[in-house]
Amino acid sequence: MSLMFEPYALRELTVRNRVWMAAMCQYSAASTGTEVGAPNDWHFAHLAARATGGAGMIVTEATAVSAEGRISPYDLGLWNDRQVEAFAPITAFIAGQGAIPGVQLAHAGRKASTDRPWVGGAPVLPDAGGWLPVGPSAVPFDNRHLVPHELSVEEIAAIVEEFRQAATRALAAGFQVAEVHGAHGYLIHQFLSPISNRRTDRYGGSFANRIRLALEVTEAVRSVWPEELPILFRVSATDWLVEAGRTDEHGWTIKDSVALSIELKQRGVDLIDVSSGGNVAAVSIPVEAGYQVPFARRIKADAGVAVGAVGLITEPVQAEKLIADGDADVVLLGRELLRDPYWPLHAARELGVEVTVPPQYRRAL
Repeated sequence: MSLMFEPYALRELTVRNRVWMAAMCQYSAASTGTEVGAPNDWHFAHLAARATGGAGMIVTEATAVSAEGRISPYDLGLWNDRQVEAFAPITAFIAGQGAIPGVQLAHAGRKASTDRPWVGGAPVLPDAGGWLPVGPSAVPFDNRHLVPHELSVEEIAAIVEEFRQAATRALAAGFQVAEVHGAHGYLIHQFLSPISNRRTDRYGGSFANRIRLALEVTEAVRSVWPEELPILFRVSATDWLVEAGRTDEHGWTIKDSVALSIELKQRGVDLIDVSSGGNVAAVSIPVEAGYQVPFARRIKADAGVAVGAVGLITEPVQAEKLIADGDADVVLLGRELLRDPYWPLHAARELGVEVTVPPQYRRAL
């Protein structure tokens, strides 16, 4: 018996197993014209391969709620109807393969308007097809990034509304799960952490003020998302400053993440997708196998909410053990699924589990 390949229920939705594909940016959408932000053949092939490969849930890359919310000009979005139309055949195919289509709704904030990582990821200036990033405060991510425009309270309210509208479009596009991206140094994380949030109004200063945007976005998404369907929230459990011994700076911590997770659960979040880092440019992170699992374990135990573990989970026995030990309820694979789209099927075979494969592939069993 394998816990990893048991069905997993969230609200009225049942996912066929506990091996899910984490959101991974592809930087492959059109950057101009009528197809800007819309998925294309690359996205279909990329997402469809992981659905046929046996993953229980397929979560899209960070999908921007507005044009200025993109990490790069080549990111996906859900701010217009053309993007909805382009997503529809992809979600239908994913569901047809027995997987659950999920969308990660995101806003890059001060880390927006950068180039593709394989060409250096430098800022794309407004006169070269980019735009001025926004953030909680006029504090750049590092000395390469542009100084962001500090959002007004009215502009913050408009972004919350953009998340609500994007969730409505996601539902129309056929997605069954919505994930709010609150991690990796993007806009919501920027508000959470005092490293990037220097505000003195109701969105800055105290913990209650710094989590306000995260809660407002979650409430906005939940308000239009069907009661029977789940919402996930991706969090960076820590900025890694405390763990690195940098006690002179107070960043976001695992204690903060536990407290936030309790609030999110009360507002209808069904699972916390636990990652870390991304908001401090120069910090040492001890990357090793399963290095983020302790954070997932802590949030699950102290916040009493379901969690997903991600980060250098590469071996079937390793993934099975962390679920069996109660460290996490599901595992989300990123780079490992880039290396092997059929990892879930190969893992099932290694663990002695019979799983359903597409009939076109049965002769390979």
